[in-house]
Amino acid sequence: MKIVSQPEELAQFRQTLQGSVGFVPTMGALHNGHLSLIKRSIAENDHTVVSLFVNPTQFLPGEDLSTYPRRQEADLKLCRLAGVDAVFTPQATAMYSIEEPILCAPDTLGYMLEGLRRPGHFDGVLRVVLKLFNLTQPAHAYFGKKDAQQLYLIQNMVRTLFLPVSIVPCDIVREEDGLALSSRNVYLSPDERQEALKLSKALKHASRLVIQKEFHAKVLERTMQETLAPLHVEYARVLRRDFTPLERVELGNTLIAIAAYVGSTRLIDNLWI
Repeated sequence: MKIVSQPEELAQFRQTLQGSVGFVPTMGALHNGHLSLIKRSIAENDHTVVSLFVNPTQFLPGEDLSTYPRRQEADLKLCRLAGVDAVFTPQATAMYSIEEPILCAPDTLGYMLEGLRRPGHFDGVLRVVLKLFNLTQPAHAYFGKKDAQQLYLIQNMVRTLFLPVSIVPCDIVREEDGLALSSRNVYLSPDERQEALKLSKALKHASRLVIQKEFHAKVLERTMQETLAPLHVEYARVLRRDFTPLERVELGNTLIAIAAYVGSTRLIDNLWI
């Protein structure tokens, strides 16, 4: 497995690869959710490249950039054991310059839900993903459905900028008790870990109502708010998968999304119906 830290070195290495390349962009602190993306890429491509980069442009002032989990040695070992061909581990100074074009998320979608409380967050996400795509030139890039809004915005960027890459959405990986895997779960105390289960429970309650033919979005949202109490809930919404509002569930085109604070840790989760 090749480890590269300079963009130029990665671009040169990419030119030596024959066949299809799968790419898994991550911020490190890898868990089984990341590993599921990596395994799928390895199964579907001739080569797989993984990036480990805590991207500063997607963090707002006061967020956890400085404390975000970093376990590069363990991450590299996991990638090596999985059979990854190359891992990209750049520094921010190698990825960004003082004067460069800025890519902005769409005005509406980039500033709702996740973007409402984190204005500019998706600008940073799209900016780094575009750079990584240019360097790795993948046939396929793998993203988890847990970051549903990010996933949709990246798909939109690929479509509107005519990028020659196929985005592969991958299902959420959960603990046995239902908690969605996240690098930020390490922030949770044992008591908070139990409280965090309210996110998946709220989604299960909403899903159960849909199975019982309750399709009104407001009813589902109210049920989720009740289940999530007393957590500080940023949103518990029922939307179309393109993030436009709806009044009634549309089977096959509905996203139920939650963001809530468990203690000081902000967690997100969702369900695709």
